[in-house]
Amino acid sequence: MNSLSRRQFLQTSAAALALPALASVASAAPAAAGTNPFRRTGKPRLKLSLAAYSFRESFPIMRGKPTKVAPGKATDMFKFIDYCAAQGCDGAELTSYFFAEETDAYLLKLRRHAFLAGVAISGTAIGNNFSHPKGPKLSEEIATTKKWIDRAALLGAPHIRVFAGVQPKDFPRAEADKMVIASLAECAEYAGQRGVFLGLENHDSIGSADTLIPMVKAVNSPWVGINLDSGNFRTADPYADFAACVPYSLNVQLKVELGSGTAKKHADLKRFVQILRDGGYQGWVALEYEAKEDPAVAVPRVLGELKPLLAG
Repeated sequence: MNSLSRRQFLQTSAAALALPALASVASAAPAAAGTNPFRRTGKPRLKLSLAAYSFRESFPIMRGKPTKVAPGKATDMFKFIDYCAAQGCDGAELTSYFFAEETDAYLLKLRRHAFLAGVAISGTAIGNNFSHPKGPKLSEEIATTKKWIDRAALLGAPHIRVFAGVQPKDFPRAEADKMVIASLAECAEYAGQRGVFLGLENHDSIGSADTLIPMVKAVNSPWVGINLDSGNFRTADPYADFAACVPYSLNVQLKVELGSGTAKKHADLKRFVQILRDGGYQGWVALEYEAKEDPAVAVPRVLGELKPLLAG
């Protein structure tokens, strides 16, 4: 039997002692990633994108159905990508509602077009509704979401913004929330296998950080986080809700207005960007323009305001 030198003994012993610790960290990592804020290192990095929804009235297709577009205003997803490139955007959020087709060939053409234009596809969005009771309708919504996870992977989109949705009148909100969490958890497992993140947006029944964060935590997946929309909080201090959600956010959408209806107020974009920096956010910041002014006029101006803020 060969004897070990003192050096060999120490190296072997150290390796043996390290193995249980590494195993413990590895086994704990997935759970920690799903229940805690995302772990980001280094300085905040904010990349500018533009949501196709900003030009929603210019696309002749809406969820597979033709729409009326004013003369001279029509566009398509390929032209939108070119517009993002011309405006100096790093990325483009290709809202799926406006796709002329949903074939693999169409998605690959979009992916190729964006790559050659030097524009990254920052993500996409689907109009899902998980607030249904267990049954055929909910199963259909889950199946559609999984289908779009496959499409996002083919498109090269790393993120899909998804929704809790609106429940039927005879279905209590508390019960609907349970279905949202269960459905999102099922889709998250599938999304993780495809390398696609799912960002739950503060929309529909989710109007506060107090509602949104616990729901995302309950899903407990490293592939699920928040799609943080600055204009959708229905609280006394939307900036505070925004700040609370930053550590859990996968994607950010900035709007020029806060609130809804006659209660809309001008948004302080500089303040929102500073909140992102203070929260250590790294990733896409997409302008989603929804105000009344013609987006052809307003969007270039707002992008011009955002560029130095995000670069600073």
